[in-house]
Amino acid sequence: MTKPIIILKIGGSLIAPKTAKKPTVDFKTLKRICMEIGSAYKKIKNKKNLVVIHGAGNFGHLIVARTGIHRGIKSEKNLIDFAETQRLQNQLNVIVTKELIKNGVPAFPFQSSGHALMKKGKLSKFSTGAIKELLKTGVVPVAYGVPACDIHQGCSILSGDEIAPYLAEKLNAEAIIHATDVDGVFTIDPKKSRKARLIRKITRANLKRIKRCLSESAAIDVTGGMKEKVSKLLTMKTKAFILNGRKRNLIKHAMLGKATRGTVVKL
Repeated sequence: MTKPIIILKIGGSLIAPKTAKKPTVDFKTLKRICMEIGSAYKKIKNKKNLVVIHGAGNFGHLIVARTGIHRGIKSEKNLIDFAETQRLQNQLNVIVTKELIKNGVPAFPFQSSGHALMKKGKLSKFSTGAIKELLKTGVVPVAYGVPACDIHQGCSILSGDEIAPYLAEKLNAEAIIHATDVDGVFTIDPKKSRKARLIRKITRANLKRIKRCLSESAAIDVTGGMKEKVSKLLTMKTKAFILNGRKRNLIKHAMLGKATRGTVVKL
């Protein structure tokens, strides 16, 4: 029998804060997150499969915002920008997988752009054959947000927030865990107001009210903020958790099916 699949998406803002002015890794947070993943993985590896996806953070959003390649290839220089952004994402992926391997996770670097095809900024196709076989083998594919080939404009951004629900649907995943830099979805931006209240559950019943609460990311982000993240999750049936990856053990507990504080998205 095929083992259930958990998809864990680590926000780029956690491991490479977008407020940085150059590609910089928050190693303290990355090491702690990878320790949590490793601890939970040892307990679930015989029962469940794991796919990890991480965002680009300052390894991607800074150069993309500066060059505009998310809107397509407009000049010969953009080809260099396209290639350099891919190189930077690869570099971050190597750093992430290295830390996971240190913690006993057979993390397998998985270049998302080599399997994806975009159309006008939207993910059109993503070949899942390799991921399925890797999971059968027993490794943990670690994919990541990246600029990818767009048949209409040459290049657009394939975000981790887009990869996660796509793979969840194609792989029939049991759950998606979104580790972000806030406690979940709030009534208003918690980074701007103390009046913000955590929304613990999002369903079709309260969707209209929730949409009015969603806000865009406060930092430089060319792939959209919480609004875009939740909108994608609401196109599918897989249960999802949005939690604060900065708080100790929340990722670990969610992987073990014991999620506490955060927002549950369930149709």
